[in-house]
Amino acid sequence: MSQVKKVIASTMIGNGLEWYDYALYGTFTALISKHFFPAGDDAVALIATFGIFAVGFLMRPVGAMFFGYIGDKYGRKNALALSILLMAFPTACIGLLPTYKEIGLWAPVLLTVIRLVQGVAVGGEFGGSIVYLVEHASAQNKNQMGSLSILSMLIGLLGGAMIAAALAHILPAEDFDTWGWRIPFILGFFIGIIGLYIRTRLDESPVFMEAKEAGHTSDAPIKEALQHNYKEILLGIGIYLAVTIPFYIQTVFMPSFIVKFLKFSTSDSLLIFALSLLTMMVIAPISAWLSDNKDREVVLKVVLILYVAFAIPYVYLLEGNTFAAVLIAQIMFSAILGAYIAPIPTLVVELFPTKTRYTGMSLACNLAAAIFGGTAPMLVTKMITLSGSNSPISFYIMVAAFTSFFCIASVRVRKHRDLLHLV
Repeated sequence: MSQVKKVIASTMIGNGLEWYDYALYGTFTALISKHFFPAGDDAVALIATFGIFAVGFLMRPVGAMFFGYIGDKYGRKNALALSILLMAFPTACIGLLPTYKEIGLWAPVLLTVIRLVQGVAVGGEFGGSIVYLVEHASAQNKNQMGSLSILSMLIGLLGGAMIAAALAHILPAEDFDTWGWRIPFILGFFIGIIGLYIRTRLDESPVFMEAKEAGHTSDAPIKEALQHNYKEILLGIGIYLAVTIPFYIQTVFMPSFIVKFLKFSTSDSLLIFALSLLTMMVIAPISAWLSDNKDREVVLKVVLILYVAFAIPYVYLLEGNTFAAVLIAQIMFSAILGAYIAPIPTLVVELFPTKTRYTGMSLACNLAAAIFGGTAPMLVTKMITLSGSNSPISFYIMVAAFTSFFCIASVRVRKHRDLLHLV
């Protein structure tokens, strides 16, 4: 296997594992709320489960700084090997965790601890894998190379959803509800070990090695990123809003919303979820190719306009409450999301110089995810419950799109002033 193929394989497995786990958590939110919280109000248990999901995100900036320090000072390869190991163990632990009936309050407490550890690992994995991929790209295919991180994310999500759907179909309902849902989490450990094996046999990033040989690396990348690249971090957060808010609404909130609020069956919800992911997998490479061959910032602005235009019809279709209407809503929204999300990794990487790139990229993505993405399912659920309306879904999507549009315009200005660090 060539070095570039090893780079692609290792980053896709590691990044895929991260999102495989999140697919499982999102898909099994209703079951997790049932098993790890006391019986009572389903809406309260669901909000609590989304709350634990959000708590894990609070540790992602910590992981971004920890792994960013290693990645920018000692090399990308070392940081990525450690992050995938730290991701694999907690994923398996969810599958082995006793229920509330068995250990009482320790069940949600331990679930929270597991999500915190995973948050640290994810904080270093996602941004680091993107940096590592893009630093192996050429100028002609950098957006396509960066979009592979998105493709791996979607493969991980789809893999988790498909395994969950297969087990739900094969196993008797009672067995699946009792222990069958645990199997995919335990399987995640073995996926992680395969990824670790490949990563230990990788070469270091050529861009990092060039900077190291020239003496252009940093001994204090966290301090330097916060002092000298804080504007780029804030800009990256703004750009990433139209990724993280719609993405977590689509992949974590919607599967449970369709079951709990629209009263669809779990199998119908999983089918719609899988078709939505397939749509993103088809659209994302097309968008990345357009961004490599056309004006990337113009492509992104057009997509953001589509976000705003479709936000209200999206909810209207969902409220049609038929399988066809909900499927059309999810497919169309997924197409828009896939078109925006594909070029974003490379764009955010180019905001930062090599010596603080791992730290800066990871902080931008993970702060956006921690503050806005991970909290989106819980906040939207709460707002819907309080207002009795589904309109908060549209409102939150439009806020994200408007903010990101302004930030993309700022990137275009920086590009004309030669302020991007083109890889």
